Amino acid sequence: MTQPRQQFASDNYAGICPEAMAAIAQANSGSAPAYGEDVWTLAGANALRELFGTNCDVYFAFNGTAANSLALAALCQSYHSVICSGLAHVETDECGAPEFFSNGSKLMVAESPDGKLTPEAVRDLATSRSDIHFPKPRVVTITQPTESGLVYSVAEIEALSAICRELGLKLHMDGARFAHACAALQCDPADISWRAGVDVLCFGGTKNGMAVSEAVVFFDRDLAQDFDYRCKQAGQLASKMRFLAAPWSGVLESGAWLSNAAHGNRCAQRLAHAIADCTDLHLIFPVESNAVFVSAPQPVLDGIRERGWRFYTFIGNGARFMFAWDADPQQVDLLAADIRAAACQQGEAIPA
Repeated sequence: MTQPRQQFASDNYAGICPEAMAAIAQANSGSAPAYGEDVWTLAGANALRELFGTNCDVYFAFNGTAANSLALAALCQSYHSVICSGLAHVETDECGAPEFFSNGSKLMVAESPDGKLTPEAVRDLATSRSDIHFPKPRVVTITQPTESGLVYSVAEIEALSAICRELGLKLHMDGARFAHACAALQCDPADISWRAGVDVLCFGGTKNGMAVSEAVVFFDRDLAQDFDYRCKQAGQLASKMRFLAAPWSGVLESGAWLSNAAHGNRCAQRLAHAIADCTDLHLIFPVESNAVFVSAPQPVLDGIRERGWRFYTFIGNGARFMFAWDADPQQVDLLAADIRAAACQQGEAIPA
C-alpha cells in the first residue's frame, strides 16, 4: 500500500511513538490483574509522581474530553460555575460534556482573542454578581498551551493562581499539550503546575505519542475524593488499564515525552520561518508551541487545499497546522513550498 502524504491538520493524526509502543508490548506479556490493580498502572502513576516531584493522585482516562469534564465535575457542584476563555476547548469542543458530567455547572466565558485568561478577566467574572440567583464561581480553567498555541509563563500562572486564592477558586489546567509548554519554556513541569498553584492538571498523552490516554493529576489530593467512582460511572475505568498506563512509563522514563514535544515545536518554527516573507500571508498568533495559524486570502487557502493539504480554519478563520512527534521536516518544507506557491499564484492573479 502506498504511504499517503503526511498531513499536519492535527497532531491527532500521528501514530504511536516507539517508546510508548515498547511499553505496551512489555505490558502485553502474559496476564495481569484488571481495572488498574496491576504493576504497570502503579508504575505509570509513580512515573508521574516522580516527574512532578510530589505525591499527587493520578488517574488515567481514555481521552481529553473525559479527563477535563470529570476533573471539573469533581471540583464543582451543579450550582457552581467554571471561568474559562472563549477559545477554551471545554467551551467550544466538548459537546457540553463539562456541564453534563457536573450536572449543570455553568461555563462563564471571558472574551479573549488570543485564548489566554488574565487575572483581571477572572476577577471581573467572579465578582460580577454574588446573589443567590447566579451560579457561584468555583473553578478557573486554563489551557496550556492555549488553543491558539500560546504558552502561559510561570509568572502568568502564578498571577492567575493568586487571584484564585484571593477569591476562593480552584485552578484547573487543561494540558492536552502540556509537554509542548514544558519544552517551549524549558522549565521543570512542577514550575507550571503545582508550584505555580495549579490544583488539578489533565496531562495529555494522546497528542504526544500515545494511542490513547490522558492523566488526571490531582496535586490537591483532597479534591480527588471518590474520583475513582466518578471514572467508573463515566465509563473511564478501563478493564485492561495497563495499556493506558504503561505508555506513560515508557515516554517519561525515556524522556520521549519532552523530546517528542520539542520536535513538534521545532517543526512549527520551521514552517513559520519558511513563509515569514510572503506578503499575502501573516501569522495570526506568535508561534510558541507546535501550532501555526496562517491568515491568507481565501483563494490562497483554496490553493493550498488544491495542492493536497488538509487544515482547519475554526480559529481566526486562517489555516491551522499542527506538528506532532513524527513530523517529517522534509514534509514540512514541502508544505511551506506549496503555501508559498499558492500565495505567489494569487499575487500574480491580482491586476497591477
